[in-house]
Amino acid sequence: MSTPAPVPSVVTIAIESFDSADAQRLRAAQRIEIDAAYGYDTEPGEKPTADDMVVFFVARDSAGSPVGCGGLRMVADGVPEVKRMYVRSEHRGTGVAVQLLRRLEEAADAMEAPAIVLETGTEQHAAIRFYEREGYRRIANFGPYAEAPLSVCYAKVLQP
Repeated sequence: MSTPAPVPSVVTIAIESFDSADAQRLRAAQRIEIDAAYGYDTEPGEKPTADDMVVFFVARDSAGSPVGCGGLRMVADGVPEVKRMYVRSEHRGTGVAVQLLRRLEEAADAMEAPAIVLETGTEQHAAIRFYEREGYRRIANFGPYAEAPLSVCYAKVLQP
């Protein structure tokens, strides 16, 4: 018997503080998953903070429960980097990640950014497939990821 396809989630996505209680819980859940995949904290460079995030979104289901998050911080020359993009496992495959990514791209476009960049890990195969499916192209590792063997970097050129 096959597993039924996930039902699309009804979500609202709104700007929220990077340090809000729900944002902290989502980021902690993400950290647990990443640490489990690698066995330790693999993040190179400076961890994002509320001070360096230019925007942070939290996605909520129809009951108002937080189901995902993602934000942007500037890296160089007006180019934002996607940080802390995460969707709870039970909401994956429902379109929440696509909705979050579109909001991040819209925010970058509103900043007149020429492109948007991101880093994910070599063991995050679903994330790699997701970003490639959404039009992101592999680039040379940049900034703190340049010498990070477990990092994979992507970019998407935004339309003027």
